[in-house]
Amino acid sequence: MKRFYLQMTVIYILDFKYMYPFRLRRRNDLKEGDIMSNQKNDRFSRQLSIVVIVATVIIVSVFLFTEFRTVEVPVSSIARRISSRPQSAVADPVKRHYKVFHVMSYHSPWEWTDKQLEGFKAVLSKMDVEYDVMQMDTKRKSGEDWKREVSEEIQKAINTSNPDLIFANDDNAQQYVTKYYVNSRFPIVFSAVNEDPAKYGFTDAKNVTGVVEKLHYVPTLKLLQKLIPSARKIAMISDTGAMWTALIEEMKQQESQFSGIKVASYDVIPTFEEFKLKIADYQDKVDAIGFFGVFEFKDERGDNVPMEEVMKWLQANSKLPDFSFWEDRVFKGTLCSVSVSAYEQGYLAGVYARDILFGKSPADLPIIATERGSALINTATAKKLGIEPTEDTLRIAKTVKDILL
Repeated sequence: MKRFYLQMTVIYILDFKYMYPFRLRRRNDLKEGDIMSNQKNDRFSRQLSIVVIVATVIIVSVFLFTEFRTVEVPVSSIARRISSRPQSAVADPVKRHYKVFHVMSYHSPWEWTDKQLEGFKAVLSKMDVEYDVMQMDTKRKSGEDWKREVSEEIQKAINTSNPDLIFANDDNAQQYVTKYYVNSRFPIVFSAVNEDPAKYGFTDAKNVTGVVEKLHYVPTLKLLQKLIPSARKIAMISDTGAMWTALIEEMKQQESQFSGIKVASYDVIPTFEEFKLKIADYQDKVDAIGFFGVFEFKDERGDNVPMEEVMKWLQANSKLPDFSFWEDRVFKGTLCSVSVSAYEQGYLAGVYARDILFGKSPADLPIIATERGSALINTATAKKLGIEPTEDTLRIAKTVKDILL
């Protein structure tokens, strides 16, 4: 009805503007010579035109105000989904207060775990986030009794805290904590997982996503060959940590890509004494030694020997070049590594966490792996071993100039 009145008003204006003067001129033509009458009609025409224009403006203004005040504007499906969320989550998600519960498999201070959390926090730095952090400390305490005890404590803390999201790094946190929250009300983002996520029930979970850790075996051995062109035979050594089995199998599957290098043996060693004997035995049998885990070698009391003590003994008693796949080892004297970036692991997990806190479902975010590796060379170790890296090699790698033990 409103549109009808508007249309009629416009028609009337057009009729008055264009047809009325025409009809007036026709009448004037019929009354030629009546000049006074014609002048009066012109004045009347102008006055009436002003009145009609003013009335039309008022009518159209009233129409526009009432029409657009009530009109329903079509919205996109995305906008509907956003508007259907709780108001606190969409009005200004950056300014909302969030609680993130962080489960460390290991301990802090330690560069591997600290860098992951640093990368995670960098993404959420402009948000109001409260962090609860609990450390499982399983590098230094690897017994099953301890793992069960600390995981029960962490689960109680999670249930009490009622966080908006759980961020858990490395495998023990998944094995002993987060797998019990699969398809729960808590969104979960993980990082630095070595095992197949299916082991923890993550691949079909509606509330879990994250970043897996893929080691750079081939690039690390290529870097070793640049430093020691004569290297042909290597041995791989690991402690008995549960996560290393999957990595050893993964490395075996890539052996065909190890150009010119043969792996003589993969040794999983339970005690520190056996480790010492194996290192001594390899001194004249291989060209270099690679390391997976060096955290759970047991002493005579059955306790884990600290990694720093293992590395100190190695520096003092082995003349062989060594390599690994983590940057923290290079800082403690390992010759070289193309390292997984702990910061990148945490950063990508942080990106996923931000998306989830802003409304995305973890099920819509695929589990991913970091791709970039960082080449590192400890030049103090190289000097000790009589190795002189070429300028080309130094250009492609970061250098560590001290042994931090």
